[in-house]
Amino acid sequence: MPAVPADQDVVSVDPLIVPTASGAVRGVVRAGLRSWRGIPFAAPPVGALRFRSPEPPEPWSDVRDALTFGHAAPQHENKAITLPEGVTQSEDCLTLNVLAPGDAGPGIRKPVMVWIHGGAYFAGSSAQPLYDGTHLVQNGDVVFVSLNYRLGALGFLDFSALDERCEPNLGLRDILAALRWVQQNIAAFGGDPDNVTLFGESAGAGCVTTLLTSPAAAGLFHRAIAESSPATSVYSAERAARVARRFLDLAGVPEGEAQRLHDLPVATLNQAAFDLVSAVSAENPGTLAIAPVVDGELVPRHPIDAYRDGVQLPVPLIIGTNHDEASLFKLMKSPLMPITNESVHSMFAQIAEERPELLGTDLAAEQQIESAYPHFPRGTTPAELSRDAGFRIPSIWLATAHSRVAPTRMYRFDHSPPLLKLLGIGATHGAEIAYVFGTLKIAKKDFSFRLGGLPEARRVSAALQARWLGFARDGQPDAPGDAPEWPLYDGTTRATLVIDHGETVVDDPDAVIRAAWGDEVIGFL
Repeated sequence: MPAVPADQDVVSVDPLIVPTASGAVRGVVRAGLRSWRGIPFAAPPVGALRFRSPEPPEPWSDVRDALTFGHAAPQHENKAITLPEGVTQSEDCLTLNVLAPGDAGPGIRKPVMVWIHGGAYFAGSSAQPLYDGTHLVQNGDVVFVSLNYRLGALGFLDFSALDERCEPNLGLRDILAALRWVQQNIAAFGGDPDNVTLFGESAGAGCVTTLLTSPAAAGLFHRAIAESSPATSVYSAERAARVARRFLDLAGVPEGEAQRLHDLPVATLNQAAFDLVSAVSAENPGTLAIAPVVDGELVPRHPIDAYRDGVQLPVPLIIGTNHDEASLFKLMKSPLMPITNESVHSMFAQIAEERPELLGTDLAAEQQIESAYPHFPRGTTPAELSRDAGFRIPSIWLATAHSRVAPTRMYRFDHSPPLLKLLGIGATHGAEIAYVFGTLKIAKKDFSFRLGGLPEARRVSAALQARWLGFARDGQPDAPGDAPEWPLYDGTTRATLVIDHGETVVDDPDAVIRAAWGDEVIGFL
C-alpha cells in the first residue's frame, strides 16, 4: 500500500475498505472522519471519449487506494483560483471525494451533501482547501461528497454544430454521472441516497439552477442550495456555435476541420479557452464565453423559460447572493462584470440589440434602471448595478418563480471583517464559502482579519453552517439560540434572511431597485 500523504490531521492509516459498483476502495481516517479521495465516477474522458458524454468507469479487481485527490480538470493558470500544491491537471479528471463520520457504514443512512465548485466554468478543483468538508461532517453528521467535472473548452463549449462527434454540456453531464454514482454507491459509505442536497457557488451554483430545469436530473437530488448563481448565463445553440467558431480561430483550426479538436494538445485548448474568455468579456462586458447551452435535450429550454412556466424540478431550494458581489471583479479589473459607466452602457446596448423585446431600442429602460441607483454613475454604483444584473435580480426572479412549485428560501450575505469593509471589498463574490465550510483564515497570506473580527466571523459561520446542515437534514434551516425563524420566500412578502453581524429577516430588501428591474429577468451573465 502506498504511503499516506503527510496531512497533519491523519491520525490512522488502518485500512478502511468500502465496496462500490466498480470495485472496493480503501480510505483513511482524518480528524476522526473516514476519508476517500480520487474515486473514479466515470471512465477517463480521453481519446475517443474527448468531447463525449461520460462512460462508466472500468471495474477493478484489487482494492483501490483512495488516499489522494484526483487530477484537476485541465485549465489555464489562474492567479485568483490556484490549484493546491501537489494537485496536477489531466483530462483524466472525473473523480470524487467522500468524507463520512466515523460511525457511518452500511445500514446507517445519513444526509448527503454534494458540493459543486465554482470558477466561471473554466477553473477550479474539488481539492481546494476552502472546500474542506471536515467541519460540515463533524458538526452536521452528514456524508460530504465533492467532485471534479470537465471545464473550459472540454466541458462547456459546444462544438456539436461543427462536428457531430462532439456533445454539448459535458460538464453538466459529468455532474449528473457523479450524482448517479452517489445514488448507486453512497449507502455503502453510510449516506442516504434518498436524502441528497446538491449545493454549489458561482458557476457551481449555475450548474445547480440549470440542472433544476433538466429532466435528466429528476430523482438524483432532493434539495438544492445555489450561492451566487449566474442563473441567466445559459446561451442558445446558435450563440454557442458562433462562440465555437471563434474558439477554432483562436486555436488555429480552420472551421471546416473541427475534427482536429480531438487531437489538439490540452495546452492549446487551455490557451485558446483563456483567450476566448478574455476577448468575449472585453468586447461584450458581462458576457461569459463559456457556459451551459440550451441543447434541446439535457437542457431542453432556457432555464428562464422553464422557471417562468413552472416546469422545473419541484425541489426545495435555498438561493441567495452576496452584498458586494462585484467588488472582487473591480479589484481584479476583470471584464467578466461591467464595473464602469461605459461598460454598463455597453451591456445595455448589447441587450437592446440581441433582445429588443426586453429593453426596446431606446434608452428609456436603461434610464429607468439607472435611476434606482441615486449616485449612478459615481463611486461604486456601476459595480452595484452589475451585481444586480448578473446575480441578485436573476436570483430574486428564480426564487419568486420557484416558490410557486417548491419551498424556497432566499438570503443575502452582508457580513465582512472590518478590514475588508475599510478596503471597499465587503462581502464580495465567494465570501460566504469560508463561512459555510468553516474554513476561515486557512491561507497563510490571508489578511482579512488583521483589524479583528475573527471571533464574530466564527459565530456567523457556526450559524450559517447550522442553517445549511438543518436544510440538508430535513429541509428546516434552523439555527441555534435566538436566531430568527427563516420564513419561506414568495412573490408577495419576499422575506429574505440578511446575514451580517447577526441575522435579520427583511421583507423585500432593496425594493426600489428590484421594482426598477421589473419582473422579467434581463440578466446578462
